[in-house]
Amino acid sequence: MKKNIHTKLAGAVVLLATWGLAGCNDFLDREPLSDITPDKYFTNETDLATYTVARYSMFPTHSNNFDVGTFGIDNHTDNQATSGFNNRWVPGELRVPQSGGSWDFSRIREMNYYLQTVVPRWKEGRITGSAPNVGHYVGEGYFLRAYEYFNRVQALGDFPILRTALADERENLIEASKRRPRNEVARFIIADLDSAISLLQTAPPSGKNRISKNAALLFKSRVALHEATWLTYHRNTAHVPGGPGWPGAGKIDGFTINLDAEVDYFLTQAMEAAKLAADAVPLVSNLREDGYNSSANPYFAMFSDQNMEKYSEVLMWRQYDPTFVGINNNVNHYLNQNGGNTGYTRGLVDNFLMKNGLPIYATGSGYKGDDDLRAVKQERDNRLQLFMKAPGELRLTDRTNGDGSPLLSGNPDIVGLQETRDVTGYSVKKGLSYQFAQTVGNVGTTGSIVFRGTEAYLNYIEASYLKEKTINATADRYWRAIRERAGVNPDYTVTVAATVIEQEAKNDFAAYSAGRLLTDPILYNIRRERRNELIAEGMRYYDLKRWRAMDQLKATPYIIEGFKIWGPLQAQYAPNGTSVLIEAGTPGKTANVSKKSESLYLRPYRINLANNNLVREGYRWAFAHYLDPIATQHFLITSSNGDLNASTIYQNPGWPTEANVGARE
Repeated sequence: MKKNIHTKLAGAVVLLATWGLAGCNDFLDREPLSDITPDKYFTNETDLATYTVARYSMFPTHSNNFDVGTFGIDNHTDNQATSGFNNRWVPGELRVPQSGGSWDFSRIREMNYYLQTVVPRWKEGRITGSAPNVGHYVGEGYFLRAYEYFNRVQALGDFPILRTALADERENLIEASKRRPRNEVARFIIADLDSAISLLQTAPPSGKNRISKNAALLFKSRVALHEATWLTYHRNTAHVPGGPGWPGAGKIDGFTINLDAEVDYFLTQAMEAAKLAADAVPLVSNLREDGYNSSANPYFAMFSDQNMEKYSEVLMWRQYDPTFVGINNNVNHYLNQNGGNTGYTRGLVDNFLMKNGLPIYATGSGYKGDDDLRAVKQERDNRLQLFMKAPGELRLTDRTNGDGSPLLSGNPDIVGLQETRDVTGYSVKKGLSYQFAQTVGNVGTTGSIVFRGTEAYLNYIEASYLKEKTINATADRYWRAIRERAGVNPDYTVTVAATVIEQEAKNDFAAYSAGRLLTDPILYNIRRERRNELIAEGMRYYDLKRWRAMDQLKATPYIIEGFKIWGPLQAQYAPNGTSVLIEAGTPGKTANVSKKSESLYLRPYRINLANNNLVREGYRWAFAHYLDPIATQHFLITSSNGDLNASTIYQNPGWPTEANVGARE
């Protein structure tokens, strides 16, 4: 085996100089792709298209795993729960890894290699094919690099900026690993996205399965809003460049920052990009039915169709084909037939407004209570009616029971197998298909949305309000359009006037920033709108981190709850008069529900009260958890003498450099 810099630096900055999987030593002996293909590859449109589409695996998507696909990404937040727990809610248990982790350059190296090879040839006219298409695939390269860089910023904050695939020289690699302040990295991402936007087509080759100009505009607004709000809510902490205790102090050449100017810049970028995308994307219509049979409702079907090309709101989606091995999913095998080991929380469900625009606690709201799952949905925001199951709703349009009667959903299976359980009793229905063929294991072909245009509406509303401190005419138009489509009184001022932040704080982490309750009901309801529109779409944890919405959990743990099991619903779990419910702590028996004496509502993390359930006392938080730790390995290999403290990189705030140690704060 050849012993060189690769074997010493595998898994860290050296990934810039390797191709593919850094951990495979045999692979390191292979001739580098850059040595064998420069004159044979990247010479025509097809080469470019093939290379970039192979990197689409970085986007979240469904799989043929035993789960609900992207509709389960919001698990482990205050929106959704699964049967297991995530160590991020257990200070001390989320620990510094020995190796690997988020400090990774493999995809960045791949895109740098692509761009440094392709761009000069493209500018010189040496790539054959349709000129617009060739330019489009160059634009995809800029987009994909920006996308991967944003993943690093979300996870780690400050990060090295690398524009080329570096040569295998230890000294240069170590120097290149020096981190740059996060706002500078975000500006680099914006610049890449501007390059992409200038090249990408509005209607790309191969349709919406490929990145488009509008998808890039939407993503630019996401990046800019993320950085603006991070700098706003994490201000005066070590998580912001120049803040007290920031570990980059004295270690970054030429560092200066005007924080107010940076926030204003990113808010402006977010507004401009979001408006361009939103104005190009009309909202899909909603028939506003009660959820019994939503198969003909475009707003509902958009999330479960096999072909999402026709939906204006879908800017990019992933297609599946069962004729190819692995190009299928199990999503509706779990969503349709059972709970898929997930469920909405009581906090999320209670957060939805009545259709008259009032919170459920407001006088005159008309709320029907939660003694029955169907009552919970009555007269509510139509998004709750459409995207949460209730007993008695249609399951399939192309199958019936043996007697010809409709095949309907039953009561949530809260005591079944972990893999298929309804964890909270509030069952996810977003993404459900009414076609029997989609419910058969391993052959599902429902599409997966990557970018949806409504996010641009939401991004603009939030960015413009933070920048201008008012709801301008454009934001007003967008907000009313979203609420109108959702079957909620479009006059959001009615909601604002009835909002009591202290009540909302019982249901919603986002009622807080920096450990303090919000005092602005308009800002709070902008966050509520985002929460309600994007349920089960994998955006919640990302939002909570940028809003710094979890500090309060350090002193006050939060216990996740589901539906009201101890009440009239209890009788539904007593077939033949014998209850199948076993309360936590029942001697000699394995519990399947939480104690009635603790709460009338199902508490999924209070069923197992053993010491191995580290969230049984509730979700807690450590300030360091807003960013990931950097693995110990990366300090060792970027040190000239093996001393962790001599590394050219620095650890994220609150994290030690020693492996297998939890956060300090």
